[in-house]
Amino acid sequence: MPIRKASKRWRPTARPTSPQPITRSKPEGTPPRLKGIAKHLLVLDALDHDFIATQTEGFTTFAADIAATPWEAIERESGLSRADLENVAQIYAASSATIITYGMGITQHNKGTANVRLIADLLLLRGNIGKPGAGICPLRGHSNVQGNRTVGITEKPSAAFLDRLGAVFGFTPPAAHGHDAVQAAQAMIDGQAKALLCLGGNFAVAMPDHDKAFPALKTLDLSVHVATKLNRTHLLVGKETYLLPCLGRTELDMQRSGQQSITVEDSMSMVHASSGKLKPASPFLRSEPAIVAGIAHATLTNSKTDWLELVADYDRIRDRIEQTLPGFENFNARIRVPGGFRMPLPPTERVWPTATGKAMFSLFDGVTENIEGEGENVLRLVTLRSHDQYNTTIYALDDRYRGVFGRRDVLFMNEEDMQQQGLEHGDRVDITTALPDSQQRLDDITVVAYNIAPGTVAAYYPEANVLVPLNYLDKESGTPSYKSVPVQITLRSKEIRPL
Repeated sequence: MPIRKASKRWRPTARPTSPQPITRSKPEGTPPRLKGIAKHLLVLDALDHDFIATQTEGFTTFAADIAATPWEAIERESGLSRADLENVAQIYAASSATIITYGMGITQHNKGTANVRLIADLLLLRGNIGKPGAGICPLRGHSNVQGNRTVGITEKPSAAFLDRLGAVFGFTPPAAHGHDAVQAAQAMIDGQAKALLCLGGNFAVAMPDHDKAFPALKTLDLSVHVATKLNRTHLLVGKETYLLPCLGRTELDMQRSGQQSITVEDSMSMVHASSGKLKPASPFLRSEPAIVAGIAHATLTNSKTDWLELVADYDRIRDRIEQTLPGFENFNARIRVPGGFRMPLPPTERVWPTATGKAMFSLFDGVTENIEGEGENVLRLVTLRSHDQYNTTIYALDDRYRGVFGRRDVLFMNEEDMQQQGLEHGDRVDITTALPDSQQRLDDITVVAYNIAPGTVAAYYPEANVLVPLNYLDKESGTPSYKSVPVQITLRSKEIRPL
């Protein structure tokens, strides 16, 4: 039945349609999918035996685990048929070079890191790492996610990096590891963290468990936000809160030595310069480096670093990066070459930075990647973005990807699941998290019939983050498991919710 119209802003009058996929696989079905493909590759003997013998270790154990994984479990947990997966394996076997790309649908699970290892295993089977046209490629959500990591932005810096950083800047860096984003939020909730400095982002909204994270930010002694645009986190003020507006990347950045450029690194490890051209929104706006340098100059009175001189010419900052990190030789000269330069990535040269000097096959235990939910009629919730959205920034209420217009308070649901639970297209429901000791809930959401895998429902990020407990994550990476949350659905009303 078509959805009952609430206003002229709800379009279309018929149910939203989705592109017809080859298959409707379960969002939590990555391990069995990959194991199924690998299983048929072993049967076909479509392996690069020379590569495996000379470049890898652990193949025998890996192959034994794959062979012992039954097809019944693979089909049940993946949502795909054996024929589907064997067909993919045959296509892969016929390819002379293959790149596998992945995004948050792979990493935002309890075993997201292990999922990535399985992808690497699949590539190793056919020697698809370290040759032209082949490899593994993460699809990043920001322009400089990889660049941040490359220059040491991590809560777990290596001892070698800290030693070099201290030598270049003339101080002794703390050796203890810090907090990742989830650990930082938990430290605020526990009252252990009392200050927060955010360089961009919408921290509280991007985090899980808003009912705990939002109040925690209001207890801080100090919160400082350097940002280009206002967002919800800025309103969660602590005892002292400062909002420092800064230039965006597209705006002209003029310092004492003239126009400046910053650098970014993409998913292919290419580093290039980025320079804004637009007139700044205000003549009083400062760049992010200038703000950071100004804070350092005002507070670190005994510092051996001349912060204001560094920010007067960003080339000087890049000189320090070159002195601190390998791979940045002739940094300033190379970013002035059109297209930039590529950071060294040893596996692309078949140099393996492991204890044995070889690529290591991994072992994924079983075929499930997430904790099972508690109770009856448990479904798996996926959080997702709309067309008119960039991360937590929502530009409009339209989603051309899925045919939803004028609203975001919707739950995409398979019609078979709707029938089993006595629900209709347009019903209003409440959603609760089906995990031990969890009270998370999201109320008054409109059901939309959609071509999604049975047993799976989907709602928009970040609104549905309230359903994700802070400790529901990949313990290896600290990444919240936004893509597979066990939930239960309860009918609230048959009446259309007015917009």
